[in-house]
Amino acid sequence: MRPKVPVYLALLLLAILLQPLPVAEAGTKPDSLTIKIGQMLMVGFRGTTLGQSPDVRRAIDRQRIGSVVLFDYDVPSRTPKRNITGPEQLKQLSGELQDRSPIPLFISIDQEGGMVSRLKSARGFPRSPSARSLGLLRNPDSTLAAAEETARTLKLMRINMNLAPVVDLDTNPQNPVIGRIERSYSPDPSIVTTHASIVTKTFLREGIIPVLKHFPGHGSSTSDSHLGFTDVTESWNEIELEPYRRLFLDGYQGAVMTAHVFNAHLDPRYPATLSKPTISRLLREKLGFRGVVLTDDMQMGAIAHNFGFEEAIRLSIEAGADILVFANNTTVYDPKIAEKASGIIRRMVDEGIISPLRIEESYRRIMTLKETVTNPAR
Repeated sequence: MRPKVPVYLALLLLAILLQPLPVAEAGTKPDSLTIKIGQMLMVGFRGTTLGQSPDVRRAIDRQRIGSVVLFDYDVPSRTPKRNITGPEQLKQLSGELQDRSPIPLFISIDQEGGMVSRLKSARGFPRSPSARSLGLLRNPDSTLAAAEETARTLKLMRINMNLAPVVDLDTNPQNPVIGRIERSYSPDPSIVTTHASIVTKTFLREGIIPVLKHFPGHGSSTSDSHLGFTDVTESWNEIELEPYRRLFLDGYQGAVMTAHVFNAHLDPRYPATLSKPTISRLLREKLGFRGVVLTDDMQMGAIAHNFGFEEAIRLSIEAGADILVFANNTTVYDPKIAEKASGIIRRMVDEGIISPLRIEESYRRIMTLKETVTNPAR
C-alpha cells in the first residue's frame, strides 16, 4: 500500500511544477513529466562559476535536472581544473546553482575522507581522515569529530549531499578501488555499522544527505568497476549486507548508491545497478529500504563497456533506481548528457516502455528526501 503524501509536501510539489523558467535561457516551458524525469538525473559539468558553465545552465533550465555532482579534477582533460578551486569560489558556485534552479538541487560531492576527498587541504579545506584510519582507531569521539567537521564544511559550501559513507566491508585489503585506498572502515560489519551510524546521523543533523555505498557490496572485488566488468560472484558474502540491515532497522533516513558489480547469486544477467532482483527485491522488499536509490556513475566502464546507453537507462529505471548519475568525468565529457538522457526516458514513457507511474514513484521519493534538506533533524 502506497503511503499518503503529507499535505505540506503535496503543496510543495504543486508550487514547484508551477515555477517559471529563468529568463536568461528560457525556451519552451517543460511540462510536468519532463520536470519529473529531470529530477531523476544527477549530472557533472565543467566550470568554476555558473557563467563558465553553459552546459549545466541549460540542463537546469530545459531538463530541470534535480542534482549535480562536483569534482576537483577533470579526468577527460587530465587537468585539476573542474569545479573547485577554493572555499569562497565553491560557496559562490553552489549558491549560483541553487539560485538558478526553480526546484531545490541536490548539490553532491564525494567527500569520504582520506584519498577520496574532493575538498583538499591544499585548496584551503580541512584535512579529512580516511575511513580505515577511523576504523582502526575505534574511537567514536574521533569519528564524530571528523563527521561534524565534514558536515559543517559542506554546509558552509552550500553542498547538501555527500556521497558517503562507504559501508563496504574491507574483505579484500588489496581491492584496488576500496581496500587499497582505505575507503572501508573494517572487515567487521559491527565496526562498519558503528562508524557509519555516527556519520549518517551527524550529516542529517546538519542538513547533509548521506549516501550509503556501494550496495550490495564492493569490498570483495579484485577489479575496479570504473574500468570494466567486475564480478564478485565467488568472493561476495551475505554478511556484506549487514551494515545496511542494521542501519535500516535503526531508522536510516538518507539515500543508497548501487554498485556496478555483477553477482550471479543475486542476478544471473545484470550487475546490481541494472538488476531488479537486487534493487527492488533485495534492497527494497527484503531489507525494507523505502528511500532514494542512486546509481553509481552510469558512464563507468562496468556499464558503458557492456551495455548500450539507452539499454542501461531503461534497465536501471526498471530495476528501481531513482536518480541516475552521469558524472561526465570518465574518458569523455558530453555537454549534452542531460538532454540525451532526459530525451531517452521521455521517449520510453511516450512509447509505453516505462510507466508514468514508475517515474512518479521516483519523483515522490526524491521530493520527500529534498524536504529533509530544508527541514533537518535537530
